[in-house]
Amino acid sequence: MISEYLKESRTLVLKVTEEIDQCIADKIRRKLDNEIEIYSPRKVIFDFNGIEFMDSSGIGMVLGRYKLVKMLGGTFEIINVNKRLKRIFDMSGVSRIIDIKEDSNKEDEKNEGII
Repeated sequence: MISEYLKESRTLVLKVTEEIDQCIADKIRRKLDNEIEIYSPRKVIFDFNGIEFMDSSGIGMVLGRYKLVKMLGGTFEIINVNKRLKRIFDMSGVSRIIDIKEDSNKEDEKNEGII
């Protein structure tokens, strides 16, 4: 997982680079909580580009970070979600609470053939 803090916009971007099971969810939780405490970002963005699997511990980790960021007055967004993860977020109810943007690369592929 890679994190990047953008000073100008006080945005913390977390790029998840491995499938999310309980072990990885715990690592992300610890790292992100630490970075939220250090930077106090106005906005946190989870980038799920390339992630195909996430179990219920991943959903809990996402919801917990969402609640933390909201409690601190920030906003939370999930980007680059493929259809499989979008379905998981929809079935769990996460997509009703958190702004989720589907995979931007897929949108570009759809629009390539249009003139």
